[in-house]
Amino acid sequence: MKFMTPADFRKTALRLPEAAEASHMGHPDFRVRGKIFATLGPDEDWGMVKLTPEQQAPLVQAQPAIFQPASGAWGRRGCTIIQLKPAEKLIVRQLLLFAWRNTVPKKLLQEYDG
Repeated sequence: MKFMTPADFRKTALRLPEAAEASHMGHPDFRVRGKIFATLGPDEDWGMVKLTPEQQAPLVQAQPAIFQPASGAWGRRGCTIIQLKPAEKLIVRQLLLFAWRNTVPKKLLQEYDG
């Protein structure tokens, strides 16, 4: 089992179509067409992915030590904090793809889905 590092998180996010790294509140974020779909925490020990509440719920229920809702309204809308060190790479890669798909404009998504 391979675990996620901050470098892996960054590399995976930037591999997604039209993804770009920027900065928000002093820490890295990842955007598609200017909209944030993921961030790395200030110390890069956690990441956030922009999921739906339906995508978030089973993760939090199954592994609450790894996945937590972000604080406040963001978390209620599905934004999910991932503790990177114990998180499996394969799962985080899938969650980054979900977050990208949840954020990308529908027209662009259709271009990539063919």
